[in-house]
Amino acid sequence: MARDPGLTAVGTWSGGVFMHFGEDIGDERLAALLRPGQGIDTVVTADVYGTGDADALLGRALDGVPRDDYCAVGIVGHDFYTGERVGAKGFPRFTDPALRGPEGYADYLKMATEKSLERVGIDAFDVLMLHNPDKTGYTSPAVWEGMAALRDAGLTRLLGVAPGPANGFTLDLIACFERYGKLIDWAMIILNPLEPWPGELCLPAAEQAGINVMARVVDYGGLFWGDMQPGHEFLSRDHRAFRPAGWVEQGLEKVARMAPIAERHGLTPLQLACQWNLAHAPVRNVVPTLLQEGGANVKSVEEQRAELAALPAEVRLSTEEVAEIRAIGDNTNCMALKGAAPDHEGPALPDRWSIDDDLAEIAGRWRIDPPRDLALLS
Repeated sequence: MARDPGLTAVGTWSGGVFMHFGEDIGDERLAALLRPGQGIDTVVTADVYGTGDADALLGRALDGVPRDDYCAVGIVGHDFYTGERVGAKGFPRFTDPALRGPEGYADYLKMATEKSLERVGIDAFDVLMLHNPDKTGYTSPAVWEGMAALRDAGLTRLLGVAPGPANGFTLDLIACFERYGKLIDWAMIILNPLEPWPGELCLPAAEQAGINVMARVVDYGGLFWGDMQPGHEFLSRDHRAFRPAGWVEQGLEKVARMAPIAERHGLTPLQLACQWNLAHAPVRNVVPTLLQEGGANVKSVEEQRAELAALPAEVRLSTEEVAEIRAIGDNTNCMALKGAAPDHEGPALPDRWSIDDDLAEIAGRWRIDPPRDLALLS
């Protein structure tokens, strides 16, 4: 029996093995965290993590687990087969014109999906998402015809889109919903009480299109797990070290202001963040990062998983509490966004481009004023 994503999920980017968040917990502990059961039956992998190694590790985690007992979500789109890594920017998208034209999109997607499935050791994904599209990925009929062909071939049951990893792509995602909403079942976006913006701007369009949302970075870089203190020291390769100075201290102050609401409902800070996300109509799944902080008296990733698995299914927050939490965590206009941006000038870049007439029209339709709603304000 096929499974849709459940309330909670664990991703292969957890544990510091393939993505550098916290300490590297090692393959065996990560495989145990990923193994479905004990309250979490949805697992997510991206083929580019570890250039396929994350898929293979997930395969080890799934070994012996009946296929009907879990939901497998795959993500493809970065070409590490023929593309060359560009430092911290990673591998190029498969739609990079230096790699192939539209006539080759479907073949690439089929090849990448089949290889990912082979590494995981399953015949089909329950959901397959397009990873971090560039402008072409959001707009090209050839891309989405290729994605539809994967579903028609039985390589996945459902389709989705996963912007990022950076925040933004708001108008691009809404436009993608409007163009290809009949094909798209799921979208993965960044959303949490300390980052309501800009992800929340996409939610009405997702709801109207009948698209379910999987929320990631629910933990806000680990802050909602409760182990970080002012002056937190990050390992040299920890991705969080590149965030703006003071983000930990500012975030902790806001989490403390939210604490009475969590306590009122018997929720941990992380569970409060999950519940806040799930209080928004199209959000159906939360996938925080499990990460092992250094030092003494911190939660183990195993404890974090158990805390996530214990998340109450029913949303306990009132409409007023959801609004209060959003006001505390308001981050509007705090950063330069990726994708179509009102302050981008010059030729399109792989991660940033100008707002064209079509996107401007879409912005107006959804009552989004780009200079007001999508720009960095100092």
